[in-house]
Parts: sequence; structure tokens; C-alpha cells
Amino acid sequence: MNDMAGQVVMITGAAGGIGTALVEQFGARGAAIAALDIKDTVNAVTRKLARDGIGAVAAVADIANAEQVARAVGEFRSALGPISILINNAGFSQSATVERTTPAIWQHDIDGNLNGAFNCAHAVLPDMKAAGGGSIVNISSVNGLAALGDPAYSAAKAGMISLTRSLAQEYGRFGIRTNAVCPGTVRTPIWDERKARNPAVLEELESWYPLGRIAEPSDIAKAALFLASDDAAAITGVALPVDCGLSTGNLVMTRSLIQEEI
Repeated sequence: MNDMAGQVVMITGAAGGIGTALVEQFGARGAAIAALDIKDTVNAVTRKLARDGIGAVAAVADIANAEQVARAVGEFRSALGPISILINNAGFSQSATVERTTPAIWQHDIDGNLNGAFNCAHAVLPDMKAAGGGSIVNISSVNGLAALGDPAYSAAKAGMISLTRSLAQEYGRFGIRTNAVCPGTVRTPIWDERKARNPAVLEELESWYPLGRIAEPSDIAKAALFLASDDAAAITGVALPVDCGLSTGNLVMTRSLIQEEI
């Protein structure tokens, strides 16, 4: 299935759990992959793609640094051509509570989650305008829709949803669509630290989800693939929860309120 043939897809956080799933989904559909990550393990990601016959280039950069992002985009353009699809996937959280969040942590999390997404969009938009179209998919979070801990991360993800809408409004006339995916809990290595404290944490979380499970990285990647594709040609400015139903409401509380199993 090569419905992305001829597309150059820049994926940030490409060496992470969701990032590698994004790389695999877009690569399998014929896209050339511009893989960016702050970790040099991203080079292993593109080497694997090359072995599979997929055009791919890696760049190591901190997306919070606009100059590093611009340099990476220039390298991608020289090797693969202009970016036609941007997936702003990179993200992290350093502190689970407001009390434990210092001003330095707050700044770092906002820089790495929200400002980094803007830096990447800013770097690719001129080429998208020149090409007469493009697609940006921001990987936000249900944390941007409700208070679920990790306050700096959550504020950044809420800001990403607002940025998505602003970009959709301003750049739609150039044929550039911008959408957001809002994952709930996803089974990735980011949970390793909390699993070390409570090995059953993910199983406990599943009781809060109407589907009775948490998302896999491939669930998020497939949603991003859809929003970036021509199948979503009339969709822009949306924030799509991919959360196994978490954002429908508090299932555990509902069971307690009605005193019935649902």
C-alpha cells in the first residue's frame, strides 16, 4: 500500500514508542521519512528503514532550539526534498504535580512540548506554502482537555490544541491542514518509571477506560496517518481523542453513582 508515495514526512520524537510506530506506518505506505529526535538512537531507526528499502534520513536536534530545527529541516530538504507532512510527536513530562514543578521544570516542559512544535511548524510552513499544500498533525494529549496530572506537560498540550486551531485558520487558504491527536494512556516505555513503583499500574488504569484497555502506539500512528492522508482532505482544526473512550467521562465514578455495572 503506497498511498503516501512521493510524500516526505518529518516525525519528531521518532525514536520513542509512538515515534517508531509513526515511522513504521508512514514508511510502509511509501513515504520518505525525515526522522528527528534529541537522542542519537534515531539513527538506528532510519538504518532499519533503509534495510527495508524505505528512503529515510535521521537528524539529532533539540526541537526547543529553533536554530537546530531549521538546520535539520535544511538537511532533510537536501536529502529527500521539501517536507510535505509534519508530525509533531516529541513530548515528555518531568513533574507529576504543581508542587513539585519548579520554574525551570515548567520552562523546560513548555519548551520541549509546545514551543518545539511551533519551531517545527515554523520551519516547514514556507515550503508547504510554496508547494500549495501540506499537512501538520500535532500529537497532543487528553491532558490538554482535562486536569490529569503532569501540569506543565498538560498546559503545553492544551496550548498545542490552540496552536492547531490557529494554524488551521491561518494556513487553510494555502491548502495546509492542521489537526491534533489526543492520546490517553499509551503502552510505551515512558511508563517504565511508574511501572517500577507499581508493576500493575497499566492494568489498574484500564478500569477507567470504556474499551477496557489502553491504547497501543499503533493506534495513535494510524489516527495520525488518517489525518495526514487525502482521506481527511476536508478535516482541519480538529482535536481527535484516541483514548479508548476516556474523554467520554468518568466511568469509575459513573458506576459508583448509579450503583450498577456498566
